[in-house]
Amino acid sequence: MISIFPTGASLSIVGLLALLLFCFREKKLWYKHLRFWESNAEDHQKVEEYLKNYGSYAPNRYNYTDIKRITGHFRSKLGQGGFGNVYRGSLSNGSEVAVKVLNELKGSGEDFINEVASISRTSHVNIVSLVGFCFEGHKRALVYEFMPNGSLEKFIYEERSDSVRQLGWPILYKITLGIARGLEYLHRGCNTRILHFDIKPHNILLDEDFCPKISDFGLAKLCMKKESIVSMLGPRRTIGYIAPEIVCRNLGGVSHKSDVYSYGMMVLEMV
Repeated sequence: MISIFPTGASLSIVGLLALLLFCFREKKLWYKHLRFWESNAEDHQKVEEYLKNYGSYAPNRYNYTDIKRITGHFRSKLGQGGFGNVYRGSLSNGSEVAVKVLNELKGSGEDFINEVASISRTSHVNIVSLVGFCFEGHKRALVYEFMPNGSLEKFIYEERSDSVRQLGWPILYKITLGIARGLEYLHRGCNTRILHFDIKPHNILLDEDFCPKISDFGLAKLCMKKESIVSMLGPRRTIGYIAPEIVCRNLGGVSHKSDVYSYGMMVLEMV
């Protein structure tokens, strides 16, 4: 007669396999956590080096408690995107600000550090001003000057709204001219050339007088003015605004002219 009940040997084998599977799973999770903490430590080191290099010229650094106080515990949301949410806030001196709180699951801090480092180098009427930032563990936030009219995107895409009727040709011309001046400053006016690489209506903010300000420097790249061609790892940009040479390297080298292409596509949409 064949026994259908497991023997002691077979039970031992099953138990051993289960133990090995458990150990493998735990080891995999351990390595995953180790990589996360190593990456987080590297990001913190980059921020500390940045603050040390800039000294008193670095923007204000806030802790996460400050961010909650400034935003009134994230009471007033202005918008959201793949990066996280933007909230309206107020500083202790009464100045209104916009606080961009990045998603906690955002893997690398490279884009965040890029944005802080790039904007800190600028001072121009057509570039958004960075008031400060927060880098506390996996919690990251950027504090900007508040732009009452929001982004250009809502004015050129929303049909039959009161906001669209406000933008006549004189205002549209003023906006396009201001963006061009901002780009010229980034490319030629700074000691280190700043290539934005993400010019689009969503990243153009408008103040109360519809003065445009270029924002969102997360994909920006810094280079020396004498560098005509820069290297790029991948086209993490918005389809429709990407210069052809970014997508296909056979079409030429990537340079500040790639921003000019994106600017032209945006102006075409505005018209």
